[in-house]
Amino acid sequence: MPGTRLSPFALDADDAARLDAIREAMVAPSTRRIGDLDRWGLADTYESYARAAVYREVQIVMADGTRIDAGLSVPRNLAPGQTCPAVVMPAPLNDLGRRAYLGMFPRWALGGYVVLAYSQRGLAESGGEIQVAGPQDMTDGLEVLDWLVRQEGVDADRIGFFGASYGAGTSILLAAKDPRVKAVAGSSAWGDLFASLFQNGTRHLAAFEALVNLFHEERCSKEFREVIEKIRNNVIDDDVREFARVRSPKEYLPEYNDTPILMTTYWHETIFSVPAVVDFFNRLQGPKSLLVQIGDHGNGELPGLLGLVSKPTEMAYRWLDHYLGGRAGSGATPNLGVRSEYMHNLLSELHHSTWEEYVLPKERFHLGAVPDGQADGHLAQGPAQPGWTRRLSATGQSTEVVVAPALIFTGNAERLGLPHIYKTATINRELVPIWTTAPLEQPMRIQGELELRVTVKPTAEAATIVAYLLDCDPATGNAAIITHAPYTLTSQAQDHGEATTVTFPLQPAHYVLRKGRQLQLIIDSHDPFFADANPVPSTIEISSPQGAESYLDIPLHPLP
Repeated sequence: MPGTRLSPFALDADDAARLDAIREAMVAPSTRRIGDLDRWGLADTYESYARAAVYREVQIVMADGTRIDAGLSVPRNLAPGQTCPAVVMPAPLNDLGRRAYLGMFPRWALGGYVVLAYSQRGLAESGGEIQVAGPQDMTDGLEVLDWLVRQEGVDADRIGFFGASYGAGTSILLAAKDPRVKAVAGSSAWGDLFASLFQNGTRHLAAFEALVNLFHEERCSKEFREVIEKIRNNVIDDDVREFARVRSPKEYLPEYNDTPILMTTYWHETIFSVPAVVDFFNRLQGPKSLLVQIGDHGNGELPGLLGLVSKPTEMAYRWLDHYLGGRAGSGATPNLGVRSEYMHNLLSELHHSTWEEYVLPKERFHLGAVPDGQADGHLAQGPAQPGWTRRLSATGQSTEVVVAPALIFTGNAERLGLPHIYKTATINRELVPIWTTAPLEQPMRIQGELELRVTVKPTAEAATIVAYLLDCDPATGNAAIITHAPYTLTSQAQDHGEATTVTFPLQPAHYVLRKGRQLQLIIDSHDPFFADANPVPSTIEISSPQGAESYLDIPLHPLP
């Protein structure tokens, strides 16, 4: 199984000590406690914060008696009747709960905001059971807003939400429930929870189990625990679908009206479906912005949550300033549309007004037979290449190529320009088929959406395949992953023993390739990231029949 150190907000000992010291300085801002922050160069920041705002920790009691743990910051020295914009921050999914946002309080407060951060039901110090952004969490959110608007200095007509991960989902869903939410910024957000759990008929089991571990299963509601067991046992019934449906922002599109929504995601996101985020973004009718960065879930915003600079949090400050009238950001007008980085250049920055403008046209590459004396089939443009068959052996073991050797942390290394290197030259072609392009004659870019069509004939009643597209150096056989997708063919979708043609999207990508590199398509039967349906041992035939020739559509174009 890939590494399970999942939390993008996990703190080392020094970060934990810093957070404790920040909290103490905010709760009781004495000269000594603020001075203790000088160890991290933060004394001036929190001295300025103490002059600007008063912080207190509160318990907000819900109608059913459940206590929600929260922290409230209010500007000092308000004139009689003076009101301020407010930002509400539901907690990300970790043991810190709402304390994960303490590093952001100074920017919000110095920008003139009332700030409320809270831990959702069942998280951290809040009571009750975890509902996973369900109806009870929405009811809690409305009651939290009722409580907030009764506090001194809050302008009830200028309330916005910011959240990361679980907090992003909670924030975006609440915006559909309450018109008092005037703008939202969500980092590492989701659009469709079911698509994030169950892609192309395949369970994202490793990510799901890691999320359950973060939730702490013993604190989950009975409904959620039942869903956990069903997903583990591959019982994807109406109850599971309904559980995911009511927690998916895409189900509430008409309720957003003109609510401005900023969302961020990642090219190598392993937790929430990127195509679902893009689909939700495209269907929003109000002001909207989408940031797609290098890396994986939570990588980009973590420095910003700690009080440092990050692109997602800087965008969030500008976004809420623009729509609420605060002063936390740079003062620049936020960009609408799509902003993106490309792999693996952290300094890259592209802007397009729409997703349709952003994506490049697909070019069709046909999968071909293995020429005599070679190890790989051709992946090439030009005429279709029918008539070949290749065998894929299901052994229950993955090759070295997997979605991510360590969830979250593989993506974080990509942000540092250190993508994981796969040695594809050593893969046994007798077990796993590979198709390779000719070396590129010039630098190229992949920018947009990809689609694979193959014909699958398993010896068993069901089968799972996992497709990977890699950037390979032909001189060394070393490769880096560009994108991937699984597909599970069930007994209901095929006649036993018959060949079935399947067409499915790969995760969108933005990747720059150097001259001389080759694209490699690998189709495997097992990746520990996914639950697969392959009996061991069994065989899957991959073929390209006349009239349904196999292809991979790639938005591959020369660099401008």
